[in-house]
Amino acid sequence: MRILVVLGSGGHTKEMVRLVELLGPDYTYNYLIAEDDPISESKITRPGPVFRALRPRFQDDPPWRVAWKLLVSGAQAARVLWRIRPDVVLSAGPGLAVPVSLLAKLMGAHIIYVETASPVHYLTTTGKIMRHLADLFFVQWPELVTQVPGAIYAGRLW
Repeated sequence: MRILVVLGSGGHTKEMVRLVELLGPDYTYNYLIAEDDPISESKITRPGPVFRALRPRFQDDPPWRVAWKLLVSGAQAARVLWRIRPDVVLSAGPGLAVPVSLLAKLMGAHIIYVETASPVHYLTTTGKIMRHLADLFFVQWPELVTQVPGAIYAGRLW
């Protein structure tokens, strides 16, 4: 099974690296990282090719810039998806997960999303979008299960 793991800065990467460690060596891992993230690649513990794409959103970006960045990052994601043809896209919260997951879903891949552990009582912006795209939607706090029909509480990753 080919898994595309979408890494984000800081805690997002830590959560995904932990989940990949728990999944074990029996899968083919590929990684997608924002091009302006110099650290996440060094945290990878299970080998696999690393691809880069534009981060689609910063907190202070105006809507027109977000739209443009989504188009660019979507095109970059499409090239990666076409190349590796993942069976599953696995992510924990970075905005890069949205265009990748949407395109992967259209290509027939399964989407597994883990809402990052940071917010206890609300979903992140990415989580609010991904709950509609994900085949499996995990939360790390039991309080969030009531907000997301079908969400699975599986405890904390770290």
